[in-house]
Amino acid sequence: MWRAFVLLFLLFSKPLQAEDHFEVDVELFLAVDVSRSMQPLELEIQRRGYAAALTSDEVQAAIGGGMLGRIAITYVEWAGAYSQRVIVPWTLLESRAQAEQIASQITANFDDALRRTSISGALDYAATSIENNAFDGLRRVIDVSGDGPNNMGDAVTSARDRVLARGMTINGLPLMTKDDSITSRYNIDDLDAYYTACVIGGSGAFVLPVIDWAEFEEAVRRKLVLEIASTPVTERLWRAQSPPPYDCLIGEKIWEQNRSLFAYP
Repeated sequence: MWRAFVLLFLLFSKPLQAEDHFEVDVELFLAVDVSRSMQPLELEIQRRGYAAALTSDEVQAAIGGGMLGRIAITYVEWAGAYSQRVIVPWTLLESRAQAEQIASQITANFDDALRRTSISGALDYAATSIENNAFDGLRRVIDVSGDGPNNMGDAVTSARDRVLARGMTINGLPLMTKDDSITSRYNIDDLDAYYTACVIGGSGAFVLPVIDWAEFEEAVRRKLVLEIASTPVTERLWRAQSPPPYDCLIGEKIWEQNRSLFAYP
């Protein structure tokens, strides 16, 4: 009898360990590009755009309409392979007050840009961060923005495949705005196609290009709603289905052709 009691106690006490991880509809990792090609005004537009989108009625409705009515979110800026800057650590989001608090964290300061562009580094960092946070999401999504192809660290396709093997989804926000600075030579005209073929993947993955900075806030709002509500993408978005062949090492090749312009490796 005593042994049976002990077995029952152990059996029913084990699930209590799950309380260490809070259940949410989505674990959403916002990976925001702050590489050297981004101008100070563009960095500010990004932060203010995310802050406005998170507090918008549309995003709040998407959160409230989920099965659990709450998500977990983190906002991290990235550049080179080992350059990730956490602006908002993993935080529960289930109310407008919480969204406003997150927005105030995002816009509290406007930091300088960082060197290089390593989408692969951002993806690996994001996947590890998701696995080590204190939340259990019904879905796990990495939302990565950027204005150029990978040019540092591991191949982006290798990092993408590692993330997909962990059961996560990667969506893309390629920033295809025109820039006349010297760093624009590292960008490509068909960044949306690059993201489709080389970066995104997983269940329902999509790419939403930004052509003009005036569109940024609306684009972020649309993307967050799609990700949080798991809404099927429309015909205006690039889908992660049978992308055409693409040279996913194009960023590394462009960097090698132009690396003499800069003193850092």
